[in-house]
Amino acid sequence: MNTPDRHGSAGAQLALATAAFTISFYAWSLLGPLSPDLQEHLGLSDFQTSAMVAIPVLLGSLMRIPLGWLTDRYGGRRIFSLLLAYTPIPLVALAIWHDSLGTMLAFGFLLGFAGASFAVGVPFVNGWYPPERRGFALGVYGAGMGGTVLAGLTAPRIADHWGLAAPFWVAAGLVAAMAVVFWLAARNAASPADGGPRPGMFASLNVFRGSRRAWALTLFYFLAFGGFVAMFLYLPKLLTAEFDLTKSDAGARAAGFALLAVAGRPLGGWLSDRIGATRVLTACFVGTGVLALVLAAAYTAIVPLTIACLTMAVALGLGTGAVFKLVPQWFPDRVGSVTGVVGAAGGLGGFFPPLVMGIVKSATGGYALGFALMALVAVACFVTLRSLRDQPDPAPG
Repeated sequence: MNTPDRHGSAGAQLALATAAFTISFYAWSLLGPLSPDLQEHLGLSDFQTSAMVAIPVLLGSLMRIPLGWLTDRYGGRRIFSLLLAYTPIPLVALAIWHDSLGTMLAFGFLLGFAGASFAVGVPFVNGWYPPERRGFALGVYGAGMGGTVLAGLTAPRIADHWGLAAPFWVAAGLVAAMAVVFWLAARNAASPADGGPRPGMFASLNVFRGSRRAWALTLFYFLAFGGFVAMFLYLPKLLTAEFDLTKSDAGARAAGFALLAVAGRPLGGWLSDRIGATRVLTACFVGTGVLALVLAAAYTAIVPLTIACLTMAVALGLGTGAVFKLVPQWFPDRVGSVTGVVGAAGGLGGFFPPLVMGIVKSATGGYALGFALMALVAVACFVTLRSLRDQPDPAPG
């Protein structure tokens, strides 16, 4: 399964999957950078804006479970190509119908499928690499979440120059082109039939009935990836509300946060290959908890907020890389299925915080309580990780 020259080079397939994931995430994350413009255009409240931004995250989270299982069963080339071919449909709909909250919620929900691309690419990439190199390879693939950086940098500027419809048209064209390229160039490391009959989706998920490790991974990714998504999506709103920054400036600062998190992901995988994922995750949880408390106390001052957010981005990036070092080691025969559930937890970690932030802001007039809740989740992750200390990381290879 891991023979890299069977259908082509492992590096080429990794690059192709990373490009597809990057473009998928570009499309999936558009509503975050565009939220200040859309809020003004539609006359939305803070809570309505938060809900609009969070809706694609919800479906993207839930669909990772069946798409991860389907990838185990039918292979990443087929499932990723179909997903890429579908994604332009809600993008075109958003380009045409973005003049009411109802249409934004409906088509934003359907756009959420693009966020499920992560659960397709992990088993696809995993098959091309031996265990001792999977941490770094999956970290490189996961850096495709940098599509959010590109969205933050480009979408507000495209909208300023050519109108709110333009970013959706651009994304639709990019995804459609990638669908063609992926179908023509991608190759599975092994056919789905190579390992014999595959269990059904619910049978594949039975591992979650009795495995503490499986549930721990969902909690860890809920914080690491969910924290990244939530912070990136909500930062433009927070920055424009608290500091009267322009929409483009706020989007660029949010993109800087995402860029550091993206860079931290392959570094987290590489460090996990060498010193163990447990140590990397410990640094992630401790750092995130402390920095969340700093933000709770000082988010109204631009310098402390900037330093804390950028440092937190690195901590969260390291954590996302470490989690998926463990998935193929702990569950080598169910990578897609476990990735789907763990990835869904991460997506839900990005869905709820923007809603919580909107509620907290409406109820208290500030964001301190929201950041304090984030610190509590980090503490829960740290305690859970410590409770698994009698189950050390498997040796590489």
